[in-house]
Amino acid sequence: MLLDTHTWIWLVGGDPRLGSAARDAITNDHAAGALYLSPISLWEIALKSSRGRLSLELPLRAWLMRAIQLTGVHLAEISPDVACGCAELPADFHGDPADRLIAATARVEGMTLLTHDKALLALAKKGYFNALPT
Repeated sequence: MLLDTHTWIWLVGGDPRLGSAARDAITNDHAAGALYLSPISLWEIALKSSRGRLSLELPLRAWLMRAIQLTGVHLAEISPDVACGCAELPADFHGDPADRLIAATARVEGMTLLTHDKALLALAKKGYFNALPT
């Protein structure tokens, strides 16, 4: 399972917006060693934090290291296939490069994406990849 950036933030913070079905799926995939995060999510968090759009209880580097350890996520690779996969998504889907990389990662790696993002969920409904709502 691939966690969208906000899903991972919610997981780390114990946010109630992460529903019980989503938590169960995370628990199952964590136990199987199959819980992933795109490295672009680290970049998104760093940008949001530096711009004051995300408040972290620790300095950025310490928060990221603690969050990775706490959740047991593996970082998915941004491989040539994933990079090419970004170009294979519909042109009208998201101009946000992070969301395109996350979608391409889910598609190329055959992972289910756990997200609350309506555009990502709509793309999944069109059959580009599998997704579960948070």
